[in-house]
Amino acid sequence: MKSSKYLADAAMKALLYEVNVHPKPGLVDPVDNSTHLDMNVFTFINSAVALHPYLEEFAQAGIDFDGNDLRDLFKSIRPIGVRAEKEMFKATGNINTHKGAIFSLGIMLAACGYDYKNIQSTIKEMLRGLVENDFKALDSKKSLSNGERMFLKYGVTGIRGEAEKGYPTVFNNSLPYLESQADNDLNSMFLNTLMVIVSKSYDSNVVKRGDLDSLKEIQKYAQDILDAGGCGNLEGKKILDDMNKYCNKNNLSLGGSADLLIVTIFLFLI
Repeated sequence: MKSSKYLADAAMKALLYEVNVHPKPGLVDPVDNSTHLDMNVFTFINSAVALHPYLEEFAQAGIDFDGNDLRDLFKSIRPIGVRAEKEMFKATGNINTHKGAIFSLGIMLAACGYDYKNIQSTIKEMLRGLVENDFKALDSKKSLSNGERMFLKYGVTGIRGEAEKGYPTVFNNSLPYLESQADNDLNSMFLNTLMVIVSKSYDSNVVKRGDLDSLKEIQKYAQDILDAGGCGNLEGKKILDDMNKYCNKNNLSLGGSADLLIVTIFLFLI
């Protein structure tokens, strides 16, 4: 068993590593925040530091859980997530830096605390019925989240669907890829891993600011970079630059992909 502090430290490292990876199209990094002018790398650092106690709480909840139904574990961490979000907004001046990451890292940390050797199967048990429960009676809600709006408009389940399935984008694609790149420098490893995620996942943040065609274009850029051998060679860098210009021109955000990169880095570190 890993301690809650060990797991929380790895999660905070993942948050800090992600924001420092550059150049990330459609995301905040140390050299560019063109599509997120209300925040910068320091905003993310403030947020990550503020979240550390809650990351430890998520992990400890998994360690302490002794019930028979893992859905009860998920129910128990949702209030922790609400408190973590409030602390995030307090630390950032009401800017949403890590709302999606809080959701996914909370699940990962609780699952790791409960059963370090069977993380994905634990997540699937924790989140059984999540999409059905969270998306029922949306028509009667006064205010909707971005994920709820995307579900009503396009019928896509977004991060909830990804989570309920046990994060297949992460366990089947980005984590194996990152582990295969372990001989390269961290920035290149993480940037190429981001391209794997973008090429494989449905990023509702892209669709929110653009549309489904925008998402397809972003996915094609990412796949072309990978086909060219990654971001580290001349051809890959050229496509990455074109992708960055496309995101900036259309004010697109790849926030959902960034959250999955954080989760991938966390699992890689532990």
